[in-house]
Amino acid sequence: MVAWYVVVAGALFSGAVIGFTGGVLGIGGGLLAIPLLGLVLGMDQQLAQGTALIMVLPAVLATVRKYNQQEAIDLRAAAAGALGSIALTWVGAQLALGMDPVLLRTIYAVFVLLIAVFYFYQSSPWARRGTSSTPRLKVRDHHRGWFALIGMLAGITGGIFGVGGSVLVVPLLTTVFRLSQTDAQGLALTMIIPGIVVALVAYALQGQADWMVGIPMALGSIALVPYGVRLAFSLSEPRLKLTFACMLLVIMVLLLVSS
Repeated sequence: MVAWYVVVAGALFSGAVIGFTGGVLGIGGGLLAIPLLGLVLGMDQQLAQGTALIMVLPAVLATVRKYNQQEAIDLRAAAAGALGSIALTWVGAQLALGMDPVLLRTIYAVFVLLIAVFYFYQSSPWARRGTSSTPRLKVRDHHRGWFALIGMLAGITGGIFGVGGSVLVVPLLTTVFRLSQTDAQGLALTMIIPGIVVALVAYALQGQADWMVGIPMALGSIALVPYGVRLAFSLSEPRLKLTFACMLLVIMVLLLVSS
C-alpha cells in the first residue's frame, strides 16, 4: 500500500501541472484530473469525478480572478448563467451517480472526442478564412436570457460529468455568440462556479469524493493557475484552440486507457 505522504506529494505535483493547464485552456483542469485519477489511483468514474471537483472549485476561483484582472468579466451575464446552471447540476449529478461507471467513462470519452474534433476544425486554416472577416462581439451585445439558457446546458453537463460544463459552453460562446476565446473562457468559468459547489455536495453526500487526494491537488493547482492564465493571453486565438484540441485528445486517450 502506498504511504499517505507519497499520495499527498504526488497529488500536490499533479495538481500544479493540471492547474497550469487549466489556466491556459480555461477548463479548471478537471477534465485532465479525472482520467489521471482513474489511471493512476484506480478510481472508478464517479469517485474520480467527485475528487476532481474538490480540486476544481478553488482552481476555477483562482482562474476567474486572473481572467478578470486581464479583462473584466461581465458579472451580470455570468450571474444569469449561474442561476441557470444551479437547478440542473443536481439533476445531472443524480443521473451520473446512478450510472454504471464503465458506461459513464465511455460516454465521457465520446463527449471529449466530439469537443476536440470541433476545436481542431476551429483552429484549421479553412475555418479561420471563413470567420476572419466577421467581427468579434462583446457579452453586452447579447440579452442575458441567452446566458441563462447556456448556464442550464453547462449545469446538466457539469452534473453528469462532474466537470466539463465550461468545455461545452466555450464553443457556443465563440461560434454562436462571436465572443473571443479568452472572453468565452472567463465567462464560462464564472457562470459554472455555483454549479461546481452543487455537484461537489451531491458527490460528497454519496461518498464519491476522496478529500485526502483532492485537497492537496487543489493546493498544487492554485499555485500555478496564474502562470497558465498569463500564457493564455499571450497566445494567438487559433493557437489556443489548437492547444485546447490537442489536450482534449490526450484526455480522451487517458479515459479509454483507464476504463
